[in-house]
Amino acid sequence: MTANKVLSEEAMVDRCKSLRQEAKSIVFTNGCFDLLHRGHVTYLEAARTLGDVLIVAVNSDRSVRALKGPTRPYSPATDRAIVLAALACVDYVVEFDDDTAERLVQRLRPDIYVKGGDYAKDEPVEAMVVRAYGGTVRILPFTTGFSTTDLVQRIIAGAE
Repeated sequence: MTANKVLSEEAMVDRCKSLRQEAKSIVFTNGCFDLLHRGHVTYLEAARTLGDVLIVAVNSDRSVRALKGPTRPYSPATDRAIVLAALACVDYVVEFDDDTAERLVQRLRPDIYVKGGDYAKDEPVEAMVVRAYGGTVRILPFTTGFSTTDLVQRIIAGAE
């Protein structure tokens, strides 16, 4: 069942058209989700409450390296997508290879675009696209104390 929730970009475009015909509100978020942790889960559960369907777009391995550096991702995109799809709050997962999700947002046209509180000061670039077609942008509170970087640092410290 989890694999059925991971769609190609083209299949996700078609699915969004069907969801709109069913009058479902589509919530969309994107990120690397490298080493899924409690902060991610709390955020995704909160995002899911904002509409009928939650779509999570996960950065490809290439785009994670471009954003986070040559040692990342820790988990390949296929694995990250399967883990995200296994969460009850996530309806669909789609991988994208761009450095930002602007193009994908334009294609899927979600009703609500969501990002975490770490974007409160510098609005995500996708926000302008969403507002241009009449969608809503929501910045959810950041769960302090939970980040992939912190998790990796604790693992390294424990190994020394």
